[in-house]
Amino acid sequence: MSVPVAEMVSKNGPIARPAIGAIAFLAGLSCCAAPAWAHSAEGLAGGFAAGFMHPFLGLDHLLAMVSVGLWGAFLGRPMIAALPVIFPAVMAFGALLAILNMPQPPIELGIALSVLALGAAIACAYRAPIWLAGSLTGMFGLFHGFAHGSEIPSLADPVAFSTGFVFATGLLHVTGIGLGLASHLKGGTLAIRGGGAIISLCGMYFLVQAVAV
Repeated sequence: MSVPVAEMVSKNGPIARPAIGAIAFLAGLSCCAAPAWAHSAEGLAGGFAAGFMHPFLGLDHLLAMVSVGLWGAFLGRPMIAALPVIFPAVMAFGALLAILNMPQPPIELGIALSVLALGAAIACAYRAPIWLAGSLTGMFGLFHGFAHGSEIPSLADPVAFSTGFVFATGLLHVTGIGLGLASHLKGGTLAIRGGGAIISLCGMYFLVQAVAV
């Protein structure tokens, strides 16, 4: 059974305005930017640095990855540690499949759904069973992996590029976990759920864009 982070730490503290502010800032940027930013390899020289920067250039990717950490923190042990491992592991596998020119799933649709679903799970305080949380996170990671793998520049070092974006993904997960730890503060859980609602609305926007293409 998952152990909520709120039960692992003190419940006393100030209202978690920094958490909701950070989430709203990220979500607002996403809604103001074209999701296609993430899906253009122009100007990338290839290698570790380019791979590391890639998730930060696509705000739909960024929101999904932060949301994985947020949801994991909300679910508590063991998912606070498991989700940030499952996502990049499956993402790396998806990138490999893309590099090998395997048939691609509907990437843009899957990424939009990942932002929508993860945000909704946070907003609704959904304590999914361990198997379901892991399966959904892995499925979403596969879509993101295909997106990254298909965008590796022709002259890039695939191993270095992949290592870079997996490392950046881990940092974004840790950022989400850090924000999620604010749930133990006074008003923190409400703030996190409000941020999840904003993320979910952004996912809905991305979904409309993906369907319209």
